Amino acid sequence: MKKTLQFIPIQLTFFLVLGIIFGHFFSIPFTSIFFLLVGFFIMLTFAYFLSNKKFNKNLLFAITTYFLTFIIGVSVITLNNELNHKNHYSHFLEEENKSILSIEKILKAGNFNDKYEAKVIKINSHNTIGKILLNVKKDSLNQLSIDDRLYMKSDFLEVLPPKNPYYFDYGNYLKKQHIYHQSFLERRDYFKLEKRKFSFQGWAHQFRYRINVQLRAHGFKGDELAVINALLLGQRQDISPELLDSYAGAGAIHILAVSGLHIGILLLILNFLLTPLERFKRGKLIKLILIVSLLWIFAFIAGMSASVVRAVTMFSAVAIGMLVNRPTNVYNTLVISMFFLLLFNPYFLFDVGFQLSYLAVFSIVWIQPMVYSVWKPKWKVVDYFWQLLTVSIAAQFGVIPLSLYYFHQFPGLFFISNLVIIPVLGTILIGGILVIFLALINMLPSLISKAYYYLIHTMNYIVNLVAQQEDFLIKNIAFSLLMVVASYLVIVFGIRFLDKRNSKRLIGLLGVLILFSSVLIYEKYERQSTEELVVFNKSRFSIIGNRIGEQLAVLHTLDSTTLSKDKTINQYDLGSGNLNISMKDGISNILHFKNKKLLIIDSLGIYNVKDYNPEIVILQQSPKINLERMIEILKPRLIVADASNYKTYVRQWDKTCRQKNTPFHYTNEKGAFILSD
Repeated sequence: MKKTLQFIPIQLTFFLVLGIIFGHFFSIPFTSIFFLLVGFFIMLTFAYFLSNKKFNKNLLFAITTYFLTFIIGVSVITLNNELNHKNHYSHFLEEENKSILSIEKILKAGNFNDKYEAKVIKINSHNTIGKILLNVKKDSLNQLSIDDRLYMKSDFLEVLPPKNPYYFDYGNYLKKQHIYHQSFLERRDYFKLEKRKFSFQGWAHQFRYRINVQLRAHGFKGDELAVINALLLGQRQDISPELLDSYAGAGAIHILAVSGLHIGILLLILNFLLTPLERFKRGKLIKLILIVSLLWIFAFIAGMSASVVRAVTMFSAVAIGMLVNRPTNVYNTLVISMFFLLLFNPYFLFDVGFQLSYLAVFSIVWIQPMVYSVWKPKWKVVDYFWQLLTVSIAAQFGVIPLSLYYFHQFPGLFFISNLVIIPVLGTILIGGILVIFLALINMLPSLISKAYYYLIHTMNYIVNLVAQQEDFLIKNIAFSLLMVVASYLVIVFGIRFLDKRNSKRLIGLLGVLILFSSVLIYEKYERQSTEELVVFNKSRFSIIGNRIGEQLAVLHTLDSTTLSKDKTINQYDLGSGNLNISMKDGISNILHFKNKKLLIIDSLGIYNVKDYNPEIVILQQSPKINLERMIEILKPRLIVADASNYKTYVRQWDKTCRQKNTPFHYTNEKGAFILSD
């Protein structure tokens, strides 16, 4: 491990990552970055000549190289941020926008809208770059396709932040995909223009469409067809939410995303099939070119998703290593592929799949041999499944802290689904390629199509069966970013100690265990010392949370059906570190928080309470009151309206508050109101 860390690409990748993170959070002008790059390059040249003359040999050169790599990291993310480019569409937005778009990607549809990623080619007569999220009202007769060009007149709306605490920030997620606005369209809001003649994305989409037509003609449908699209074509849009939940609950969601596992199997298949080429002159080189070309063709067909690109990049390096007959150090391959991927697109660093994939592979390479060495079965069949089990355990060690942070659940039976599925995954991929090929040339026998259909059906059934064992699925686990860092330190130092037990490593392990305990104590202190009153945003209903330390009293007007499905309090609970929650149906008109008085005015419109002068007034359930008169009588410092009120009422209240110079907070626009002092 120590020798691995001394590998120069690992050190350079580390500083590249630091530069990308710095550049993401701190904006630096292009001119400053340019001068820094030139300056450090000159310093690097100077340091190189000094090192040759053996003055401070390698030290100055190494430090300069690290700083230069850091600046390169800052520069690549700055250059990749399209907002920094003068021809980005956002610089030309007006009150009324006329734009020409090209459909780049088809996304998973919502309940009412089909969703697309669209490139803004021109806006208000300006040639532009940039992408937006396009929400088109569902219409089975007018669905859009990749490469469709549209002329539209529509507003470019910002994707608003979440309106309740600790909800998923979809707008921030889109920004990392270079998407900063969205538009909502109906059929009358746009018309189609002539398509581009050719694009790789369009060709790949048409090819996938043709495959799906042929598969449907041979009886594939529903979740089985959706899983084939995910496994072999990298398209997960059509998988039902129920099946996705089942794969997640069974700890097998990685099966549905084309990743290193799938590309590795594909590489082995291609390597075996093309072995006869090695008999010819320069056959190995031809074989390598074919393998790498076919892997990248597959990547294009699969939509060039982040997971596919990183997997194909990594295994292209592995294929080159196989050509030169050199034992490829997997650590080196991983790091080199990561380095070039981040140079190509630094925003990969913030992609959850990218993080989990590299952590899983790194953990398998590092931890699996140690776990496997604990027991060495004599029987080959037992040994094979023991290897699979140790691979699953090692991968879980690598991803569990980050998985808990992002998904807040742990599938206790992950090893069962992996032991069942992974051994036959190669058969599924080979069979799928064969089925697709025979279907495309109209030579797919009914027996083969039915056998493959039931193979996929059986896999889905097993996953559903494992996921139904809810006692083994631990949900609602609160896990902070500090806990993630502390957990990885414990894992790293713990594995190092188990690998080689000595006093130095024991001291290191004890040190990180003390750090881990300190994080737990700190977060418990934070939970116990936090006091806040939250007026949540919930359409047609009212929810107020009064938190004192780890106790959360929730007052609400939700009916039983809505209460069972609502996630507002659940998300707040997870983000706060798991609280003791008490629910109360109904909201009293008078509340106190610390030394502040609050008055709730509901549909009854009662606000003239004797000898009670509230600092904050909360309006709920559309009370029919004269707000101007209420302000004159109560003289509140702030008025809050939640999402249970009619919007027409809210607009009038907002206008009145402006006239009276009284602060007004509407949760449906500004998000939940949080009072903490």
